[in-house]
Amino acid sequence: MKKIIFMGTPTFAVPILESLIESGYDIVKVVTQPDRPKGRKRILTPSPVKEVAIKHHIPVFQPEKLRESYEELLESDIDLIVTAAYGQLLPNELLEHPKFGSINVHASLLPELRGGAPIHHAIIQGKKETGITIMYMADKLDSGDIISQREVPIEMSDDVGILHDKLSELGSTLLIETLPTIFNRTNKRIPQDETKATFAYNVTREDEKIAWSQSHIEVYNQIRGLHPWPGAYTKHNGHVLKVWSAQLGVKKYEDCAPGTIVAIEDEQFIVVVCGNEQTVKMSSIQVAGKKRMSVKDYLLGNPNAWQVGETLE
Repeated sequence: MKKIIFMGTPTFAVPILESLIESGYDIVKVVTQPDRPKGRKRILTPSPVKEVAIKHHIPVFQPEKLRESYEELLESDIDLIVTAAYGQLLPNELLEHPKFGSINVHASLLPELRGGAPIHHAIIQGKKETGITIMYMADKLDSGDIISQREVPIEMSDDVGILHDKLSELGSTLLIETLPTIFNRTNKRIPQDETKATFAYNVTREDEKIAWSQSHIEVYNQIRGLHPWPGAYTKHNGHVLKVWSAQLGVKKYEDCAPGTIVAIEDEQFIVVVCGNEQTVKMSSIQVAGKKRMSVKDYLLGNPNAWQVGETLE
């Protein structure tokens, strides 16, 4: 039975860890990020991966900075390290410690979208497909040799949550299919083309701000590429307005400044014109200090909150 150290943190990594356990691999230790405070009460909460490890009685290691406290992992006689959205870079000494090396399950078709937010950026950039890459790990971010890849189409109705779940399941399937080729040393090892590398760095507050000067397709992609986390936003009368979901409009509005509210449609959509004179129809919003709700429900309680001709910042 091959011995594996698994490293991962968020929900993306959960099906991948569970597939290793179900396939009979010996997970000798799980490494995950330290417990973090969450919610309004800031309750210290374990990562989703830690919860799975505890359920299966697997020892857990949670260093704040792995590069400064990894020595105890070198004491384990292991065959492989598998990482999936762990959140920290591994030192070279640790990468080279297992008999069969260290591999990563990455949510893009490398060398495209290296970094911590490949799912968000795939949608924001309007890509038609993405996928999973199983790769050897290297000291440079997501730059190691490719072992296997599998594509998945991105539908126009996909948001980050939907695509996240698709890729997480695909990652667990592809990993289990790929592992035997690694252990019998028949796997591919394809160097990445550095000239084609692109990057998907973690989403910033500036990335969340809707740029109405973009085309309606780009605005729509931005909204769904930030749903259900962290959420796109604009400003209405100086206050932050989260835009959780929207639809593409079909009518063109000429001579309107981008960001102008041009219609309240069917009492359930706020229609906003974009830089190409086409529109998006906001359908789910969150006004500052309020809960998320549909535009229809918000308008029922606040019928005069929005006026045609107003401009969103």
